[in-house]
Amino acid sequence: MRFWRRFLTILAAALLLALTAGCGGKNTGSMHQPATKPAPKETLKGKVVIFHAGSLTVPLDKMAKEFERLHPGVKIEREASGSRTAARKVTDLHRPCDIVAAADYTVIDDLLYPTYTDHNVLFARNELVIMYTPQSKYAGEINSKNWYKILLRPGVNYGRSDENADPCGYRTLMCWQLAAKYYRDPGLYEKLNRGCPPRNIRPKEVDLISLLETKTLDYVFIYRSVAEQHKLPYVTLPPELNLSDIRYASFYKEAAVRVKGKKPGEMVTYSGKPIVYGVALLKNAPNREAATAFLKFMIDRNQGLRILKECGQPVFDPPLYKGTLPPELKEAALKPAA
Repeated sequence: MRFWRRFLTILAAALLLALTAGCGGKNTGSMHQPATKPAPKETLKGKVVIFHAGSLTVPLDKMAKEFERLHPGVKIEREASGSRTAARKVTDLHRPCDIVAAADYTVIDDLLYPTYTDHNVLFARNELVIMYTPQSKYAGEINSKNWYKILLRPGVNYGRSDENADPCGYRTLMCWQLAAKYYRDPGLYEKLNRGCPPRNIRPKEVDLISLLETKTLDYVFIYRSVAEQHKLPYVTLPPELNLSDIRYASFYKEAAVRVKGKKPGEMVTYSGKPIVYGVALLKNAPNREAATAFLKFMIDRNQGLRILKECGQPVFDPPLYKGTLPPELKEAALKPAA
């Protein structure tokens, strides 16, 4: 309990600093600084394999291109999936990987630490929104107050990601549970859950975008950064429901979702908390030198963090960390989470 009190205190301070610094949205202006030139004697080479959350696809693509320009001998290979699926590629399938980046830092805590990594770097935030297209049913009518009434109208189709594969999936279920409390409608969670059949559920949240574009779905629950990156309209949710505001952390805890655990047949309970992303360098990273260099790039305020902000995603500056950082990362400007 002492750890979590200390961690939440530091997290609250970091969120407040980020908000007062104007890091809550896009930043394409004065924050941009020239990338550091590569060292005269380039030693980095080979491929770096990253398993990552689908919501990081766009910013990681931009980071990879910039890093490869600085280090021509390195190829960044990225594989997007739900964050829990990304971790299980390491734990269950034993696939070679250098870095895992998750949309929920607790995925790294629960599935990878301490066997596969000895640290967890908390680097970004997000919020839950409802994305749609101009062709969605009642697109001109839906707003932050009536969204649940619109979704429950006959003929409206909405979707989410799989809670066992993707944090956005269990966060959506948490949002619905909190909505039942917030709107004082005890049956609302069951109504929303029944209204989203298995055919409307996908392994990761970005898989839902094509269903919107083909008009298979009218609305999807997704992260705000993804909606902004794809330039699609979205409905913001009250801070009590969007899992972004540290001030409502105690209320978020009132929501809980059961998901598959580490072992076959095991189920674990995830409780609601503010959305925080985590990234870790694996102990057995095949290309440790280049992977460490990329991770440093990723969490540098003038490089990876800048790109994240330009892609509409709030960051922690400086990032926080849990566990024991490897010697190669200790020179990075990180702040302990506890």
